[in-house]
Amino acid sequence: MVFWEGYLSDEAMGTFAPIVVYWLYAGMYQILPPLDRYRMHTRKEEEQKNLVPISLVIKGVLLQQLVQATVAQALFWMTSRAGLTGVTVQASLAVQALQILIAMFVMDTWQYFVHRYMHQNKFLYRHIHSQHHRLVVPYAIGALYNHPLEGLLLDTFGGALSYLVSGMTERTAVVFFCFAVVKTVDDHCGLWLPGNIFHLVFQNNTAYHDIHHQLQGTKYNYSQPFFAIWDKLLGTHMPYSLVKRPEGGFEARPVKD
Repeated sequence: MVFWEGYLSDEAMGTFAPIVVYWLYAGMYQILPPLDRYRMHTRKEEEQKNLVPISLVIKGVLLQQLVQATVAQALFWMTSRAGLTGVTVQASLAVQALQILIAMFVMDTWQYFVHRYMHQNKFLYRHIHSQHHRLVVPYAIGALYNHPLEGLLLDTFGGALSYLVSGMTERTAVVFFCFAVVKTVDDHCGLWLPGNIFHLVFQNNTAYHDIHHQLQGTKYNYSQPFFAIWDKLLGTHMPYSLVKRPEGGFEARPVKD
């Protein structure tokens, strides 16, 4: 039994809960005080380097989420009609945990290769993926500031593949998709906060992804959102050292592998 039972279907919850979680979690970061001593970049750098104002970022994220929600509902309907889903009995917690782990690996694999290709293909980078890199200094609300087509390829189709391959139910998928959204927002938050569990558990974290958004790292650290496996296996891993800036805050500096 879950709190939305009787009000929303699991399919609808799997589509709309991640959107709500995105704005709640990203909004939490947005309303925090400046926290200059934990920032990966100074506020001056954010103002000077970012190429798009926050108002357009918010509009871009909302547009992407509208497109994704529409396509996600269509995909749920098609997979259900095709008999690819329909499992309603929840597995044990151990099995669900394994399914989520499998889904994490599938999503990482899909997103690594699509993301990397968008950097290698000049047309795709110029007309699609470069939109995300207008935020040279990432922040939480801009985590999903992508071209709508990129959102479909990376997130919607990657999520659908993870869901189908793992064999999880729609109800388990709600947990997985919300977790993936929280992790993605955290990777773009621009803050190195003490005690952040994602920084302790995952090597692919805020500093790791910050390297990718910098000029010297655009051809490295493609992995998202969970592990750094493919970067390390395929030679696109750029290690870094996290150092304190004299004026406060932190800086992720690339080091030789």
